[in-house]
Amino acid sequence: MNYLKLPVWLSGPNSKALAAPILIIMMLAMMVLPLPAIVLDLFFTFNIALSIIVLLTSLYTVKPLDFMAFPIVLLVSTMLRLSLNVASTRIVLTEGHTGPDAAGKVIEAFGHFLIGGNYTVGIVVFVILTIINFVVVTKGAGRIAEVGARFALDAMPGKQMAIDADLNAGLIGEGEAKRRRQEVAQEAEFYGAMDGASKYVRGDAIAGIIVTLVNVIGGLIVGIVQHDMNFANALQNYTLLAIGDGLVAQIPSLIISTAAGIIVSRVASEQDIGGQLLSQLFAKPQVLFITSAIVGGMGLIPGMPHIAFIFLASILAGGGYMLNQRAKAPPVQEESPEAAAAAAAAVAAPEMEEASWQDIVPVDTLGLEVGYRLIPLVDKGQGGELLRRIKGIRKKFAQEVGFLAPPVHIRDNLELKPSSYRITLKGVEVGSGEAHVGQFLAINPGMVSGALPGPATTDPAFGLPAVWIESSMRDSAQSMGYTVVDAGTVIATHLNHLITSHAADLLGRQEVQQLVDYLAKEAPKLVEEVVPKMVPISTLQKVLQNLLAEGVHIRDMRTILESLSEHAARMADPTDLTAMVRIALGRAIVQQIFQSANELPVMALDNRLERLLMQAVQTSGPDGAGIEPGLADSLAMQTAQAARQQEQMGLTPVLLVPGPLRNLLSRFLRRVIPQLKVLSHAELPESKSIRVTSLVGGQA
Repeated sequence: MNYLKLPVWLSGPNSKALAAPILIIMMLAMMVLPLPAIVLDLFFTFNIALSIIVLLTSLYTVKPLDFMAFPIVLLVSTMLRLSLNVASTRIVLTEGHTGPDAAGKVIEAFGHFLIGGNYTVGIVVFVILTIINFVVVTKGAGRIAEVGARFALDAMPGKQMAIDADLNAGLIGEGEAKRRRQEVAQEAEFYGAMDGASKYVRGDAIAGIIVTLVNVIGGLIVGIVQHDMNFANALQNYTLLAIGDGLVAQIPSLIISTAAGIIVSRVASEQDIGGQLLSQLFAKPQVLFITSAIVGGMGLIPGMPHIAFIFLASILAGGGYMLNQRAKAPPVQEESPEAAAAAAAAVAAPEMEEASWQDIVPVDTLGLEVGYRLIPLVDKGQGGELLRRIKGIRKKFAQEVGFLAPPVHIRDNLELKPSSYRITLKGVEVGSGEAHVGQFLAINPGMVSGALPGPATTDPAFGLPAVWIESSMRDSAQSMGYTVVDAGTVIATHLNHLITSHAADLLGRQEVQQLVDYLAKEAPKLVEEVVPKMVPISTLQKVLQNLLAEGVHIRDMRTILESLSEHAARMADPTDLTAMVRIALGRAIVQQIFQSANELPVMALDNRLERLLMQAVQTSGPDGAGIEPGLADSLAMQTAQAARQQEQMGLTPVLLVPGPLRNLLSRFLRRVIPQLKVLSHAELPESKSIRVTSLVGGQA
C-alpha cells in the first residue's frame, strides 16, 4: 500500500526554514494581487493577534536577548501592515461605493463601533493614535535603542576583559567564556538592530497618515466622477472606510511600538516586567499610606467624585496595612547545627578537661580568613559563589602547573575589619585586601575614558588603580573601559595569583609522593628505576621546587624523571640537576614564554660584562660571592631599564645568558625584577631564531 509522502524539503527542519520566504512572498503578493474581503478580514485579524503575542512576549521576557528575533519581527510586522494597507486601498477604491462593508467586516467594525460611525470622530481618534505612536512611543523607543547600542558597543572591551579575567582566574571554563563572549556580541548587535528597526515603525506611522489621505481624496474622486455619488455620501462613505482602514493598521502598530519600548527600556534582572512592578512599585507601605492620604484628601474636596477617590484611598490603605503586617512578622528560621551544639554545650557545661595532643591544631597550608561582612561569599546557605570558584582555581592550577594544590581552609576572623580578608600560607600572611559585598571593583587597565565616583583603591592581585562602585554604575564603568568584577571575583583572583606565585612553597613532600604515585600508574618502570634508587624523594622535591620558583610548570614529569635518570649518576646537587632538567624542558619553557613565535626577542649581556661575571663565578663559585657590589648594582639597574623597554614594546622581558651564569643571575635579578625570565643558550630549541633587542652592561 502506497502512502502520500511530502518531499524532503517540505518536512522536518527544512519546513521551518521555508516559513520566512513564504511569508515575504505572501506580503509582496498582497501588494500586487487583488484580495477578496474575507481574506482581508483574516489577515487583519492575524495582524492584531500577532501584535498582542509580541506585546505579551516582551512583558514576560527577562533579558532583551531572550527575544533576539524582535528586530526581525518588527520589520516583518511593519511590512505586513503596509501590504494590508495597499490591498485594502485597492478594494476601498474599487468597491467602496457599494457600502461600508466593501473592504471587509473588520474595517466596517472599526469604522462603526469604535468611532461611532462619525467620520469626524474617526479622524480625531486616528490623528491622536498616530501622534501617540509617532511622537511619543516610537520616538522614545528609538532614542533608547540608539543610546543602548552606543553604550553596548563602548562596553564591549571592558566586558571582554572581565571574561578573560574570569577565565584566567579559573572561575569559568573555555566553553562558558565562549558563551559569554557570544552573548556580549549578540547584545551589541541586538541594540544596533533595534536602533535601525525603530526607523521602520516611524516610517510606518507616516505612511499610515499618507495612505489615509490618499484613500479619502482618491475615494472622493472615484465616487463622484466614476460612480455619480453626491459629495456628502461619497465623503461619509469613503472617509469611514479610510479611517477604519487606518485604525485597523495603527492599533497593531501602537501595540508593536509599545512592545519595542518595553524591550529596550527594561533593565536586565531575574524578574519579568510584572514581577518588577509588583516587587518594586508596591513594596513600601509608607508610600501606599501617603498616597492613600493624598487621594482621600482630594476626595473630600467639594465637587470631586467622592466615591471613586475614597474607594481607591481605602484600597491603598489596606494594601499598605497588609505590607506593614507582613514586614513585622518574624521570619521562620531553622536552628543551625552550630547553634544547637552551642546551646547543648551551654546546658551541659562539662568540667574543663586536661590538655592533650588533640588540643594541638595543625597549621593549614593554605588559609583564607574573612571578616563577618564577607561571610555571605563563603556561605552556601546565603548563595555564596566563592567556594565553587576556589574549586575551579585548584582545578585550573592542577591542569596548568602539574600538581594538586592543598585545599583552602576558610574561616571567619572577628579580629579583621568587617570587609577585610587575608590569605595565609602555612600560617603566615602572604596577602590581604578588602572586598565589599554588593559592590563592584572597577579596575583601570590604563585606557579608560573617564573617572568614577567612589573610594579609590588598588587591585589586590596586580596593584592596578581601581574604584569600588555601586551595582547601578556597572554598565557605565564598562562603557568607559574599566574592567568590572564583583567582590567574590576580587578575592578569587587574588587567591589564584598568590597560589601561582607561591607554587614552590605549596609543593611539599606529601604532594611529591602523590605525584610520583600517580605517574607510577602510567610509567611504572621509569618511576621504579629513578625514585628512590637514583634520586631520593627529597632531591626530587628540591628540583621540582627550583623549577616552580622560576615559573616552570612540572606537567611533563616523564621528561623530568628521564633527565634525572640520565644525569643523577654523575651529579647529586639539586641545583645542577635542575639545570639539566631545564635543558630537557627547553621547548616547553620557551613555548610557555613566547607561545608559538619562531623568532625570540631577548636581552643579552655585553661581552665585557659577561667575561667579568664568568671570572667571578670561576673564582668564587656558583653563588657569585666574588661579584663587586658596584658591578652588582650596575647590573641590576641596567637590567631593570632594559626590562622596562621590553615591556613598553609589549614583549616579555627575557635575558639570555651562558649556562654557568643562568642560576646565579636568575636568583639575583628575580628579587629586583620579579617578571624577568632568565634563559641559557642550551635551553633554546634549534628551530628558534634569536633577535637581541638590547644589551645589558654596554656601559659597565
